Amino acid sequence: MQPLSGTVFLLISGASQGIGKKIAETFAPLLKPGSQILLLARNLEGLIDTKNNLPKYLTINTASIDLSTASADDLTGTMTNFLKNDEISKFDQAMIVHNAGSLGNIAQKTIEMTNFTVWRQYYDLNVFSPAILNNVFMKFFGSQVKCKIFIVNITSLCALQPMKSLAYYCSGKAAREMFFKVFAAENPDVNVLNYSPGPVKTNMLNVVCQDVGDTEVKKKFNELKDKDTALSPEKTVTRLLQVLVEQNYVSGDHVDFYDIL
Repeated sequence: MQPLSGTVFLLISGASQGIGKKIAETFAPLLKPGSQILLLARNLEGLIDTKNNLPKYLTINTASIDLSTASADDLTGTMTNFLKNDEISKFDQAMIVHNAGSLGNIAQKTIEMTNFTVWRQYYDLNVFSPAILNNVFMKFFGSQVKCKIFIVNITSLCALQPMKSLAYYCSGKAAREMFFKVFAAENPDVNVLNYSPGPVKTNMLNVVCQDVGDTEVKKKFNELKDKDTALSPEKTVTRLLQVLVEQNYVSGDHVDFYDIL
């Protein structure tokens, strides 16, 4: 089944800015009437701005929620607020895009990362939250026989390759991606994609250019800005959509923007 076909329930985390916002703006016009979108992020103003850019014929809901502190009950309640039990069976597809995440402290070397609380807070948002949100999502749609499920995890090349001063980010992306690989192995009927968007012109790139501690890494990222070789959100999201439509990957695979499938 082609993604985003039929009547679709689409959930996007981190939808108030950057890649998440562009995913919403790119995917929504492809959906048929009767489809429903749920946008999650902390920034309510940003969510409303995203919503205002989407087609009016769709049912679009926003929820301002701090995913780093939300419990499974909180996430279940959020979905229940917008998704009634008698509506679930009408969907031909359900797709969740796990986009929300953060860099963490990018000024520190690994030997300086000694605070347990900082570690826990980083993993709460970047690893534990998407895992639990995914499981809540599956409780709603996993038992729907006719509903095809797509899971998209926005990952990074840093999940595969170490980068100095980015130990929180690299380790978090690696752990998060492995969770979805195991999930894919356990759930062969679900289509799972770990998509690495490449270097993208977002606020996150600006933060790395300014704050990353390692001088070699800082130089590399600033060259991306200076030479204007970083990707636009539109370009990488267009590639994501192409990968999903062509489906030339095994469920659970890591696919980078630059990969040739």
